[in-house]
Amino acid sequence: MAAKESAGIEIGIYTLADIGPDPLTGKTIGVKERVNEIVQAAKLADEAGLDVFGVGEHHRLDYASSSPAVLLAAIAQVTKQIRLTSTTSVLSTLDPVRLFEDFATLDLLSDGRAEILAGRGAFIESFPLFGYSTNDYDELFEEHMDLLLRLTQNETVTWSGKFRSSLRNAEIAPRPVQENLPIWIGVGGTPKSAVRAGRFGVGMALAILGGHPSRFKPLVDLYRQAGIDAGHSPEMLKIGVTGHAYIAKTTQQAKDEFYPYYSNYWEYVNRQRGMGTRMSRNDFEHMASPETALFVGSPQQIIEKILQQYELFGHHRFLAQLDIGGQPFKNVAKGIEMLATEIAPIVRRETSK
Repeated sequence: MAAKESAGIEIGIYTLADIGPDPLTGKTIGVKERVNEIVQAAKLADEAGLDVFGVGEHHRLDYASSSPAVLLAAIAQVTKQIRLTSTTSVLSTLDPVRLFEDFATLDLLSDGRAEILAGRGAFIESFPLFGYSTNDYDELFEEHMDLLLRLTQNETVTWSGKFRSSLRNAEIAPRPVQENLPIWIGVGGTPKSAVRAGRFGVGMALAILGGHPSRFKPLVDLYRQAGIDAGHSPEMLKIGVTGHAYIAKTTQQAKDEFYPYYSNYWEYVNRQRGMGTRMSRNDFEHMASPETALFVGSPQQIIEKILQQYELFGHHRFLAQLDIGGQPFKNVAKGIEMLATEIAPIVRRETSK
């Protein structure tokens, strides 16, 4: 069994700010309303006592958040305790200096609650938008991560690379409240990404959206070993798990309520990727079964799934994506309340042993 953290794992939620039609009404809310709902969700999560709130980055008209730092800055003004992170920042196509300065500013506005979760992104629209080539997909990420980590550690930076102009004694301002702004790397399932996160000595956030969680255990082992081999202390090597979730009083109720929205979500996501497949109810039932990674069910079922994964990974953080598929805000608010009051206290207690 993995080593346990004395305070228990952190529990939070995140959004990618997708804008989809409600499959039950056919109505699609506007981007302004979607943004307002995200701010309200963060406020509810903070008031309910959740630990983390994340906002993703996409550069498409069917998503409402292309600038997580700006949205999180607004959220910082209506929250008090909850940590604020990107989920994820597409580091390959972002200027690391601008990214760091934006989140350092967020850290000042939030009194030390900012984090960056960097990733390569599931979509590639930002590459042509900002003048990068997907041929440099991996190399861009490596170089930008190297620079980002230097920026977190030094007030003045001298650096040179292939894709960005060199820096010579550049002053990096403002400096954040936190001595070292926390950095995580999002990993979708490739061993190379897990090794990279360990080598850099940053947190690794696993996107576990389906299937059996045990298939991600080799990535956790690779991450920890790569981190130790690179000279990082095990305490620095933190693991997060992210996944889709829907919570109701009973598991059957959760599945009945969530299926139209989850099927809808995958239909428009697959359409964005040039695929036309639709999720059947049988496929959904399989994805939501007790041994899989999809967090759909009663509070007790969600607790059991989180703890089963904790036995596998010994992770430090769990983030649930509650607001997908065109759901009305009342569904999201209900999920936040149940996660915070019926699930988080038990999970924290059980993982603090």
